[in-house]
Amino acid sequence: MDKFQHAVDKSAIPTVEILGVKIADINMPWLLDFTEENINVLGGDYICVANVHTTVKSSEDDEYRAIQNGSVLTMPDGGPLSTVGRKRGAVQIARTTGPDYMGEIFRISAEKGYRHYFYGSTPETLEKLVRNIEKDYPGIIVVGKYSPPFRELTDEEDREIIAGICKAEPDFIWVGLGAPKQEKWMAAHQGRVKGLMVGVGAGFDYFAGNISRAPEFMQKHSLEWLYRLMQDPKRLFMRYLATNSKFIWNAMIRGK
Repeated sequence: MDKFQHAVDKSAIPTVEILGVKIADINMPWLLDFTEENINVLGGDYICVANVHTTVKSSEDDEYRAIQNGSVLTMPDGGPLSTVGRKRGAVQIARTTGPDYMGEIFRISAEKGYRHYFYGSTPETLEKLVRNIEKDYPGIIVVGKYSPPFRELTDEEDREIIAGICKAEPDFIWVGLGAPKQEKWMAAHQGRVKGLMVGVGAGFDYFAGNISRAPEFMQKHSLEWLYRLMQDPKRLFMRYLATNSKFIWNAMIRGK
């Protein structure tokens, strides 16, 4: 076992397999209870936030699928995942998004004394993110932030950053590098950092105010992907076309 990886009985976490990925059969109340009960032994481990895109990509990439399945749990962020999960017998699965999880944890952080570190995005986004959450969640403790350069870090740079994170002693290390980069970074540092790593993708931009969440009725009807597509059609159209069609064919029709 690595230096900061503690024993969590992952077999006790219910899952449902979709395209080879073990998606946690959970909802937000379950996840919050699990987090509060186990935060002291989750340091060094990581949580993946899965959607249709990451699940399809995992089905096509053995290494990426192993990373998803090597997490302490993989959250059903995408609405279609919970829909398929329920059809496969998952009894409590519900869409559990990364930004919603961040917000719920931020809300109780002052009371619980949780400490937060943010890794990823740009310096400007990190500044806005920290400023906003310190205003919206009085008493929250932010112990550090780091925006990595757009290149691979040297081993020495990586060791220095990890040493700084460990010295800060966060309970949560929020990782916003985008998929699949953030999941690969978390897996590579499993057991090497203090704190629970959570890959939240666009969560940084939401809390920084760079982009807005979909209206609540769209979130409830699993249409947040459509709202994001309208915000960034040039980047997301081909991605959604490819992965959504593969998911419908392989997961919903073929039952893989």
